[in-house]
Amino acid sequence: MGKKPWVIDIEQATLNNPNYRHVQWTGEHLQMVLMSLKAGEEIDLELHGDVDQFLRIEQGQAQVRIGKSKDNLSFDKKVSENWAILIPSGHWHHIKNIGKEELKLYTIYAPAQHPAGTIQKTHKEAKEHD
Repeated sequence: MGKKPWVIDIEQATLNNPNYRHVQWTGEHLQMVLMSLKAGEEIDLELHGDVDQFLRIEQGQAQVRIGKSKDNLSFDKKVSENWAILIPSGHWHHIKNIGKEELKLYTIYAPAQHPAGTIQKTHKEAKEHD
């Protein structure tokens, strides 16, 4: 999907997504990705130098750590459903599922971060492709 108008029930799509990462829509300047992290799984420490990122938690609990350097993640917050996380470009970030249930979220990148149509069923599979 992408580069054409599209509508989606984002809450239902996010809650029903079984994949660690599923790129749903990729446009010229924006990308929407569904994610599902099992208990204890994480979005590994990463940096997007020229990408702003928005995440919204639909289910579960997460620990969010963000900072200007990977050795100083000075922003540290626990979040749960209905919380949004905004990560400016140039900031290191790490998100971990700290709950007992799956962490269901979606993220919007501007510009796109992953190849259009990417589906990675597990965290392990995602790590192999990053």
